[in-house]
Amino acid sequence: MQLVTLALVSLGLCAPVLAATPAEQVWRQAAPADGWAGAEGGTQGGSTAAADRVFRVKDIAGLRDALGGNDSAPRIVVIEGLIDATGGEAFSSPEDQARRVLVRVPSNTTLIGADKSAGFVNANLMLKGVDNVILRNFSIETPWDAFPVWDPKDGPAGHWNSEYDGVTIDNARHVWVDHVLITDGRHTDDQNGMANGQEVQHHDGSLDVKKASDFITISWSVFRLHDKNNLIGHSDKSSADAGHLRITFHHNLFDNITQRAPRVRYGQVHLYNNVHTGSKTHAVYPHQYSHGLGVESSLISEANVFDIEGAKDVCDIVKAFGGTRYEDRGSLINGKPMDLTPVCKNFGDGLQPAGWKPPYAYTLDKPEGLAGAVKAGAGPR
Repeated sequence: MQLVTLALVSLGLCAPVLAATPAEQVWRQAAPADGWAGAEGGTQGGSTAAADRVFRVKDIAGLRDALGGNDSAPRIVVIEGLIDATGGEAFSSPEDQARRVLVRVPSNTTLIGADKSAGFVNANLMLKGVDNVILRNFSIETPWDAFPVWDPKDGPAGHWNSEYDGVTIDNARHVWVDHVLITDGRHTDDQNGMANGQEVQHHDGSLDVKKASDFITISWSVFRLHDKNNLIGHSDKSSADAGHLRITFHHNLFDNITQRAPRVRYGQVHLYNNVHTGSKTHAVYPHQYSHGLGVESSLISEANVFDIEGAKDVCDIVKAFGGTRYEDRGSLINGKPMDLTPVCKNFGDGLQPAGWKPPYAYTLDKPEGLAGAVKAGAGPR
């Protein structure tokens, strides 16, 4: 790997460090205060890394080296180009894929793309049991599980199950995900095939958050061409998640996402100025719903845009899975204000107030014209 050093200028007895380049200034940014990642001390990632803790990497070996070791001192890892976790060698077995697909990101780390060409294929970025991580400015092609498992007891007719997300946030705190693109890319679900009378599943989530993770902001990112996109909360029985899973999604583009944008259990999730595009009749990723209300979840939706062909009202956008605490202010469904009064068959006695307010300052953009701004500004730069 190549170490990035800061140049010095000698002027008499003083030797000041030159002003950081624009790129270095971006590498050293901390999470802004406009989401949950800015709460409770904020999220700095590797922003204070020493010069010899800034690494530029171009392949999977260099990446693992830069992220390895037991040293928890801040680090910045700059990704140059596309990194393939296989190293060019196909996975030979389930055990081999499990060993090589996971890329573990340690605490006090900023992982950032040098430019919009940076990204990952065949990799699951794993943030497990860590604190203070920033992921910015790269693409991820969601891993294709080469060895999905058939479970005959899953559902009335059995079901195929796959492992590996694009990003897994597991028992992690203070995480900022910004200007990231996650997509099925070359391996769309129309290539899944059939076996045992069921569609074979090769993808899991795009970005999932579970097991009491907390203080997370996902901003200016693109989720594209995926089925089960963002699952917040491990299971209905994960009561340890209560009081955690405080997450903000803002200025993200959800483009042809079938469901879970996001689906939430237990968490307090704030969704503002996001744009959802798609169609109820898309050939591969037909829209089912966007916001899923799970057990003990509480969602606040503000000034989001749902441009979903075939969607008529809130019943097409919001689905209840045992939760009903949901507020919306100022969102649009195909150009018309979202109305929460229709009686949807899975809402029980109707939607209830969220019961909390975001504890941070943020600025809402008007939904009119938002789609153009988010499409132009979200994703790697």
